[in-house]
Amino acid sequence: MPNELRRIERALLSVSDKTGLIEFARALSRLGIALVSTGGTAKAIAEAGLAVTDVSDLTGFPEMMDGRVKTLHPKVHGGLLAIRSHPEHQASMLGHGIKPIDLLVVNLYPFEATVAAGKPYDDCIENIDIGGPAMIRAAAKNHQDVAVVVEPSDYAAVLADLEAHKGATTLTLRRKLAQKAYARTAAYDAAISNWFAGELGDTSPAFRALGGALAETMRYGENPHQWAAFYRTPEQRPGVATARQVQGKQLSYNNINDTDAAFECVAEFDPARTAACVIVKHANPCGVAEGSSLLEA
Repeated sequence: MPNELRRIERALLSVSDKTGLIEFARALSRLGIALVSTGGTAKAIAEAGLAVTDVSDLTGFPEMMDGRVKTLHPKVHGGLLAIRSHPEHQASMLGHGIKPIDLLVVNLYPFEATVAAGKPYDDCIENIDIGGPAMIRAAAKNHQDVAVVVEPSDYAAVLADLEAHKGATTLTLRRKLAQKAYARTAAYDAAISNWFAGELGDTSPAFRALGGALAETMRYGENPHQWAAFYRTPEQRPGVATARQVQGKQLSYNNINDTDAAFECVAEFDPARTAACVIVKHANPCGVAEGSSLLEA
């Protein structure tokens, strides 16, 4: 097998978003890959009639503290971090009964969705994932040997790689997945940090992190020869980012800028008192009016 290919023999799955989980787990099982899982994920896989090992059986420790501690264990992290070609790492695994984990499938507790739903403070705290990011970062660091998947949208690409290479993944795919994994954990931590700042009323925290998900690629940038993409942060404040396009072609960078300028301008008016209309060109309002109705404005 070429040096860049890594055969998948064992996968650990622990997901909050179970979209496509059973189909993916079934495909892995058909390829002869052993499945290890946690809590509700293990239950769902078992109920689908698939063989699965509970992570507690792997570690020898039960899940505890309301699920706060379940994967924070050397038999999990050693299996993810061990360099397969490193003799000392392999000796440590053998000496401590650590089995390699070649594929990690984790998506994080829905912290952003919990905050967006206006849930109480304690609920938001409980939806801060600890074990998930730790495993993701470990697997991504060791992408030379381990593949890490953080979104169901990547299941198809992983299966295609496995089927094309007789149960192995390519280094190219593992690098792409590692990059996405670190981007996801960075955005997740940014959301948590910014939520804490908001709870404290801190408008100037010592460190400000921004993280967003790709909403769409723009038709072009400020000029037709330039590239641009539109990212959406977890906040649900009314604006261009949360608006829905109902007609027209794909937007450009200038379209987004102009729309944002127009929205922020009319937002200065009190909708209970007056209707407002604005015309924008190159992000500058060139005509603003108010009236008793939108038609009058």
